[in-house]
Amino acid sequence: MQFIDLKAQYDTLRDRIDARIHQVLDHGGYIMGPEVKEFEAALSAYCGVEHTITCANGTDALVLALKALGIGPGDAVFTTPFTFFATAEAIALAGARPVFADIDPRTFNIDPASLEQAILRTEQERKFLPKAVMTVDLFGLPADYDAIEALCEKYKLDLVEDAAQGFGGEIRGRRAGSFGTVATTSFFPAKPLGCYGDGGAIFTNHEGVAERLRSLRVHGKGGDKYDNVRIGTNSRLDTLQAAILIEKLEAFPDEMEKRQQVAQRYTNQLPNWLTGPHVPEGYVSSWAQYSVLAESGAERTRIMKALGETGVPTMIYYAKPLHMQTALIDLGLKEGDFPVSEDASARVFSLPMGPYLSEADQSRVLETLYSLEARAA
Repeated sequence: MQFIDLKAQYDTLRDRIDARIHQVLDHGGYIMGPEVKEFEAALSAYCGVEHTITCANGTDALVLALKALGIGPGDAVFTTPFTFFATAEAIALAGARPVFADIDPRTFNIDPASLEQAILRTEQERKFLPKAVMTVDLFGLPADYDAIEALCEKYKLDLVEDAAQGFGGEIRGRRAGSFGTVATTSFFPAKPLGCYGDGGAIFTNHEGVAERLRSLRVHGKGGDKYDNVRIGTNSRLDTLQAAILIEKLEAFPDEMEKRQQVAQRYTNQLPNWLTGPHVPEGYVSSWAQYSVLAESGAERTRIMKALGETGVPTMIYYAKPLHMQTALIDLGLKEGDFPVSEDASARVFSLPMGPYLSEADQSRVLETLYSLEARAA
């Protein structure tokens, strides 16, 4: 059993993907070929935004988004400590200061109340200038944008949506990738929409921001690539990946339906001694992961070991919150500063998930979990 079955997806889409790859090989436009613009237009239509700018990976997407907003040294960007390191890393790479707020214990996303406290505390300390909030749509579930957008308006902050895991998620019909001043995503293979290498994209409805992003991703170019008007970087999505993603995006709505079915089977049958994911009313998760909470860290270890012995793979996202990472020691934070995130890190683990997870394999996961309960009794 695969934790995420990428081979089954390729087997399903093989003919379409292979044909697209051969088209690129035939025309030879490997960098910024016609498929890149085609894919960007398809992404804009899917997310409901005016501008999509693809780039080399999801981390670059975050850094480019911050730089396009003029965020840098002396600025504070508020985010969650319960996510992959790239979120805070991107803030630091832009030269800004990551400032953390704790998470909601049910959704695992940034808690608006804790966020406002962090904003007020930073304003009072006057060491860094509050400039932006970077949300994370963790495990596929969009953050609480009703509350967060209101806070950003109240405190005059830009909002950057990290939809690397949330692509395909929705709030009352509004899709992930369409929230905030700028939104980003990643096409890392294991993401809900993934390529066969690295890739990323940035979404915005602001023409000026889009123009800066197109310049920044190609060495800060102006009218042409030898007219450089700003310091940028080399961060282009290659044409082969764009060609693959065109076909995968075409299949994505059907895969999203399958993800909902897999998640619902888990939710309906999950043992009551595990705490399952919470999806608020009006929200749709893209189910990048199906993450649950064990009663304790020791219980998590026992469950994961037993599942592994029967051939069921599991993963922990994320075992150490960002404020406890060695690379961020200069922030002066410590254990106990963000108790909800720390508790989640100690107890969370993820079960096999994806649109191609068979009912038989899913039943095997659930049967193994119930056998643990019987053994404990």
